[in-house]
Amino acid sequence: MTWRNTLLKKLKISFRRYVFNLGILLINMIRWLTNNTFWKAVTMFCVFSILVVGISIFLIYDKALIGPAYIAIAFFGMGTLTVFKIKIKSVFPDIMFGLIDNGFLVFAAAFGGQVAGVGGAVLGGAAGNTLTDGFGGIIEGKMAEKLKHDSYEANRNSFTTMMGKVIGCLLGAGIGLILVWFISAFWKNFVFQ
Repeated sequence: MTWRNTLLKKLKISFRRYVFNLGILLINMIRWLTNNTFWKAVTMFCVFSILVVGISIFLIYDKALIGPAYIAIAFFGMGTLTVFKIKIKSVFPDIMFGLIDNGFLVFAAAFGGQVAGVGGAVLGGAAGNTLTDGFGGIIEGKMAEKLKHDSYEANRNSFTTMMGKVIGCLLGAGIGLILVWFISAFWKNFVFQ
């Protein structure tokens, strides 16, 4: 056997070990990502960010469809929870927080925008956000206490908290935008002119 054949044989063995070790590394990385709730939350947050921004840009001038589109994305989020075997009940306090938060925020921003234009919408949104965060926190805390009192063990982590709040905010914004559009259809001086 020549030195060249010996070298090639050693390189083949080294390459096989390298590929094998790389495969083991990739399998462990995939396991880690699926078990790590933080990275699962970051990944799903990116997916929902792309969905919400993309649909918002696409439907910005179609006022009748933006609310239902947000609600549809929220139902997609609920489907995502079932894929990951998470019960809706465990994220219900977060959903209620988001529902109250964005539901009332839409009205505060719309009213501020009607009264004082863009600056009013920003101030209405900021003031409305402060108040609705506080009120939503009260409701979320009360619901979490009730679940704890009922001995329901909620699996709270970064993924479930993020998903609950995103679903609630989408439902709140969707319902709020539908109501604002409906009101503006009958009350011409309200919003969406």
